[in-house]
Amino acid sequence: MNDQTRSVPDLDPDLEPVANSSDNPTFASVLSARLHRRTLIKGSLGAALASLMGTSLAGSRDSNDDNDASDGVSASAPSSPRLGFQAVSVSDANQVLVPEGYTAKAFVPAGTPLSGDCPAYLKDGSNTGADQEHQVGANHDGMHFYPIDVKTGGASSTEGLLVLNHEYIDQRSLHASGPTNQTEGGPRPSDEVRKEVAAHGVSVIHIRKDEAGAWEMVPGSGFNRRITGATPVEICGPVRGFDKLVTSYSPDANRSRGTLGNCAGGPTPWNTYLAAEENWAAYFFSGEDSQPREHSRYGVFSAGNNYYWHTSDGDEDVYTRFDASVQGAAAADDYRNEPNNFGWMVEIDPFAPESVPQKRTALGRFAHEGVIFAPAVEGEPIVCYSGDDARFEYIYKFVSDQPYHADTAGGYLLNEGTLHVARFNDDGSGEWLPLIYGESGLTDSDSFTSQADVLVNTRLAADSVGATRMDRPEWGAIDPHTGEVYFTLTNNSDRTEADTNAANPLGPNPTGHIIRWLERDGNGNATAFDWDIFVFAGKPGTETMVDGETVAELDKSSTFNSPDGLWFDYNGRLWIQTDGSSSPPYQNNMMLAANPVTREIKRFFVGPVGCEVTGVVTTPDSRTMFVNVQHPRAYWPDASVERARSATMIVTRDDGGVIGA
Repeated sequence: MNDQTRSVPDLDPDLEPVANSSDNPTFASVLSARLHRRTLIKGSLGAALASLMGTSLAGSRDSNDDNDASDGVSASAPSSPRLGFQAVSVSDANQVLVPEGYTAKAFVPAGTPLSGDCPAYLKDGSNTGADQEHQVGANHDGMHFYPIDVKTGGASSTEGLLVLNHEYIDQRSLHASGPTNQTEGGPRPSDEVRKEVAAHGVSVIHIRKDEAGAWEMVPGSGFNRRITGATPVEICGPVRGFDKLVTSYSPDANRSRGTLGNCAGGPTPWNTYLAAEENWAAYFFSGEDSQPREHSRYGVFSAGNNYYWHTSDGDEDVYTRFDASVQGAAAADDYRNEPNNFGWMVEIDPFAPESVPQKRTALGRFAHEGVIFAPAVEGEPIVCYSGDDARFEYIYKFVSDQPYHADTAGGYLLNEGTLHVARFNDDGSGEWLPLIYGESGLTDSDSFTSQADVLVNTRLAADSVGATRMDRPEWGAIDPHTGEVYFTLTNNSDRTEADTNAANPLGPNPTGHIIRWLERDGNGNATAFDWDIFVFAGKPGTETMVDGETVAELDKSSTFNSPDGLWFDYNGRLWIQTDGSSSPPYQNNMMLAANPVTREIKRFFVGPVGCEVTGVVTTPDSRTMFVNVQHPRAYWPDASVERARSATMIVTRDDGGVIGA
């Protein structure tokens, strides 16, 4: 065990280990080839940047300003959304900033009593593990608001279920005096481990407006629920029963326990919730000298992890299972395969509190950042996209085998289908490469034994078919008016000088950019697409260019770095959230709004010191916005508590109007 690992007090959410040693072309090399033919470099503050497409994908859309509908969702939706607010400045203050005429209030911070006997949050950090199992989890991330009447076709903006992920923990804030025996590598006290496992996962929170119009949690609601790192889950889809998932807990490989590293998520067309498992690999320890490929390709380290749950002194296998060493005569005798039970998308029905979460294995196994569904079309397949958030990893698309029918749709649609991985060509076209056992090098002779094996080893399969290695693909969003798919490429600190070009002018690339594509003929089931770069992040003066013409230039009101979260609101504004450098000129992380037609960008929200701004959604009337603040580093949101706690911010307009209009 190395000392560097032991010294880390909490699992770093920005730790994105490079596990891709394939020689597939990087996105940088594709951009370089395009630059040579089609663009010119123009000097400016920061760097010259080029989008490299001959025409904008959004060029066919009308660019008139919108007039938002009074109910927030227009029947004839405007094509170019207005950014009708005064941009806020960058800030290094330990507070949330929103535009003049707006108010932001902290809501449901970590530790808020939620379910069971609703144990009160103790400011000294002395809550037990049993308490935490009934309290809101730590480090809020992706989320969604479900109107309470959505299952019957309603769209309430005054009551609903707020479902939010809890990506990881800060042990210093979680415990009274920080973790015990962390730097020594264990043994860890059993109740500390129980508390840490319980602080992960997902919270389902029933909320409503009171008589004064203020949002409140509904105490004692049967909908209030915690899904944690120990909650029983079901394995569904092609990997169910596969021998690489056999454990002592589930010898038939059809169930597991818990969900971890839940970053973004996404609502399904049938109003359930998918939670993504992202940075799960570092939770596991293995004492083996060599790792099987389904571990090593994902960065499961023999050096151990940052939490040392496997050293729990209580000897409960719900915690000791995080030791993936070979200890028995067969896989059913130990937890050598436990890491293979993670890295999936997890479906949760927030309206069915007794339902068992289901891991949808047909969507692949990797560091899922999130998922975004294309609008469901009656009689057509379901289509969704997901990014693998690590340097030099890939972007994926899933297409269901069975068609969508609104009256019968459900999670079964995600159990059978084809997973594809993206290749970005140098002429602005792209291809979706199917990951199907028996095709394209995914055969027995290439060490793949079945479709289940392809999915457990999704990254290796993507390597084999020649997908394009990307710069940390994170959140996706789909323009409700054009169907264009947007993805954030957050940054890549391992890009070398040899990879630099006008699109990524620095090696390493510290600031990132946003890519977008349109499926060929507007068909989500297509195997081809056309792509361009929407905007490059960076300092004031950073330009995005199309055929030598500047189409976007960042200034003091729009400068940002490391785009991460991404969401289109109901009027077509694109909201961009950051998780990057806090040094000047950027300072604290932020959220910006963008017009996808004009590429106008304005800063709307700045978070407190040390935080990531992540997760955003509004009520259907667009008059309440929920924004998550994760891992603040100073005492926030309540300085009197003297602990940093993540929280959801409720943002409203003082005049009751539509957010952003």
